[in-house]
Amino acid sequence: MTQATFPKLLSSQIAFDIARTILDGFDRHYTLFRQASKTAKTYFERADWMTAQHAARTRIDFYDKRVQECVRALEDEYAPEDLDDDTWRETKLHYIGLLTDHKRPELAESFFNSVCCHILHRSYYRNDFIFVRPAVSTEYIETDEPAPTYRVYYPAADGLRFALRRMVTNFQLDSPYANLDRDIALVEARMAEHFGLHEREPNQQLHVLSSLFFRNKAAYIVGRAINGAREHPFVVPILHDRAGRLVLDAVLTDPEQVVLLFSFTRAYFMVDMEVPSAFVQFLRSLMPKKPRSEIYTVLGLQKQGKTLFYRDFLQHLQHSSDSFRSAPGIRGLVMLVFELPSFPYVFKVIKDFYPAPKETTRARIKEKYLLVKHHDRVGRMADTLEYSDVAFPLSRFDEELLAELRRFAPSLVEIEGDRIIIKHLYIERRMVPLNIFLDDAQRSGNDERVEHAIFEYGNAIRDLVAANIFPGDMLYKNFGVTRHGRVVFYDYDEIEYLTDCNFRDIPQPRNEEDEMAAEPWYPIGKHDVFPEQFARFLLGHPKIRAAFMKHHAALLTRVWWQSHKDRILAGEVEDIFPYPQHIRFHHTDPSSPALPTPQSHYLETLHNE
Repeated sequence: MTQATFPKLLSSQIAFDIARTILDGFDRHYTLFRQASKTAKTYFERADWMTAQHAARTRIDFYDKRVQECVRALEDEYAPEDLDDDTWRETKLHYIGLLTDHKRPELAESFFNSVCCHILHRSYYRNDFIFVRPAVSTEYIETDEPAPTYRVYYPAADGLRFALRRMVTNFQLDSPYANLDRDIALVEARMAEHFGLHEREPNQQLHVLSSLFFRNKAAYIVGRAINGAREHPFVVPILHDRAGRLVLDAVLTDPEQVVLLFSFTRAYFMVDMEVPSAFVQFLRSLMPKKPRSEIYTVLGLQKQGKTLFYRDFLQHLQHSSDSFRSAPGIRGLVMLVFELPSFPYVFKVIKDFYPAPKETTRARIKEKYLLVKHHDRVGRMADTLEYSDVAFPLSRFDEELLAELRRFAPSLVEIEGDRIIIKHLYIERRMVPLNIFLDDAQRSGNDERVEHAIFEYGNAIRDLVAANIFPGDMLYKNFGVTRHGRVVFYDYDEIEYLTDCNFRDIPQPRNEEDEMAAEPWYPIGKHDVFPEQFARFLLGHPKIRAAFMKHHAALLTRVWWQSHKDRILAGEVEDIFPYPQHIRFHHTDPSSPALPTPQSHYLETLHNE
């Protein structure tokens, strides 16, 4: 663009007004987003877990509501003929100018894209209309608030214990600690052991993000310890004890534990951020292998996570040559799943029709996925990225996959020249299906793998139940094994709230005819569940059965399921720890099964493969 044409191009008052309207819509969204995030501190101080959960769920919908408000405002204000190509190009240029000193330009660009894509046809999704690439840098954005993005403490100057006390008390939680001196001493000993901070090197520092991270029933202090040239991530969870007082529960010092805390299988943190990109940059220094898209998502900024994920995907397509193909494993009745082998995600399309015994609809399936999006996934349900009108290069689809798409989901597929357009799909992190994992372990005679997988499978069900989730279909094919060796649920079309289920014992037969009948002689309601039947379709293999009965026999009893349902109905919110029990300082429940640690021989072997 030449200097002579630039003033002429930026001459439309309509274009400027549209840009201003969109940015005002985004600023309103982020103001409400921050207010909701700030309230998490109050709910934590009061131990008001039910309200905190409701606030976290409600915040998820803020973005879409503000986009719809902005779209309606533009459609009410301007006639379609006012919004021609030149106007949209100029609108984008005005918008870039408005973002010059903005604290959140990357989020505002994504908001602009969302509004445009609601108004424009998909044929306009190109760089001169929307932000395919970022136009405004997020480097070195300074905060205007009194508190910087992170605070710095100097153990070498004042001693580690004093620095740790200041680190904790600077958050000014309005709730008493049970014994802060005791807890600080425990944190000091753990840090000295793992980081060597007792050596008093001159360049000892603690960098700590200035906002607490709230999720479930915990608040987390997130930081990094610097000892000379070495940097170490750490996280300190703060919990309420049974008397309602605060305790420092542990110190996460293993980088793998920190990565799992920020996993894609957990619901979003509530954290107050004036400059989100600065928080993301800090967290990437702790987890350099985690994509920025996942970090934005776990901070509750899902739309920015989607934007960055799609940019990464386009970049990967440009620099790869393999073909999309059907994903390995048992074919699902409601979902068609495909993958690009070189890309660590799978693509899921809802079929147009469902054979017996499935009785569902596309709308109902989408409701189930939305339920999971709004729920605390407690480390056991995969997050899903939902997209519409996604264009793929047609030449990269193998013939078998194209035939499957045309046969099972014709209403969602369009061919436009050299592109295939899929009108609606979900994208999830790729995992090894649990049934395939177990088959491979049994064929290789690796009993340790079998036991670990079944142990993790049962723990996944326990965690889901604690979060008021009944998986519905508990077959192994609906669960996956992550690279960290965790078992995660990922098939949501039959998911239900636990409190909606009716758990029953199988009635005793009344006579010999009942006992020999091919079909149940007793009535079965839509939401009736018979836990003792699980063994029939889950525990056919002797080694699988032995492992399950060793660790999770209670899951085959109605009493176990009903007791958890009763506690949830009574308003109890269970503790679900995103870190191993053995690193906790207080209140470890000796009856809880010890989780495998990242140092175990089995998990080291799995992670290195």
